[in-house]
Amino acid sequence: MKIGIITDSTCDLTKELLEENNIEELPLYVTIGGKTYQDGVDITSKELYALVDKLGELPKSAGASITAFEEYFANYLEKYDQLVYCGIGSKLSGTYQSAVKAKESFPDDKIYIIDSANLSSGIGLLVLKACKFRDEGKTGKEIKEEVDKIVPNVRTQFAINTLKYMHMGGRCSGVSRLLSITLNIKPIIKVIDGGLKVGKKPIGYQRALKSMLEDINNDKDRLDTDYVMVTHAAGDSDAVYLKAELKKMLPNQRVCETFAGGVIATHCGPRTIGILYIVK
Repeated sequence: MKIGIITDSTCDLTKELLEENNIEELPLYVTIGGKTYQDGVDITSKELYALVDKLGELPKSAGASITAFEEYFANYLEKYDQLVYCGIGSKLSGTYQSAVKAKESFPDDKIYIIDSANLSSGIGLLVLKACKFRDEGKTGKEIKEEVDKIVPNVRTQFAINTLKYMHMGGRCSGVSRLLSITLNIKPIIKVIDGGLKVGKKPIGYQRALKSMLEDINNDKDRLDTDYVMVTHAAGDSDAVYLKAELKKMLPNQRVCETFAGGVIATHCGPRTIGILYIVK
């Protein structure tokens, strides 16, 4: 059987990884200045931040509709016998529910939906696992079953440089933002049980980066060896530092640098950076 692996633009995988693994990616949407952009198609995170500075307004993100999913699924089923979709987690966006509803328009054995319970390259790690199972000859049902087992083992955390974007997006109180500015707190945001939680509150950005390195070092003896992701939104120099430190710590590990798309960038702000991986 020919299995199509589908994700959305919040997976934050590079175009090289998407093409290398034959992954289909559908765009979500970002609106700013009265114009709507297809994430990953019409706009990058750096271009988005430039518009924020120019227009003085925060962008808004939107998921794919049920109708859009029905169209995507119908088109992909002309190429593939079965589809496996794994996108942004159900607690973080209505996109998952749109995919589930769209699936009802097709035979039960044609489309399998995975709740990643994650975002950014935390999704990407699961999508790459799905590709690995596809290449082993597993069916869509078997791929979903195997990936579902891995979902709880994904470790996702990001150091946030500014709480402006999370505050304006309703994910952070004004008091928390003020304290962060006053005390130079750079919170570590983790994905726990499918939602966003504050993990640690280090003082200063360098300490935040070191905190994430300490966490993966503590997990290194049970680290999945396929990929470790360093994913960021306009945090190029920080990515250089983290990749160098990870190479010292994990000399045989494949470390990939990926870039936050417009939807993720809308909510996290510039210089956000994370280390994402799977534990066994």
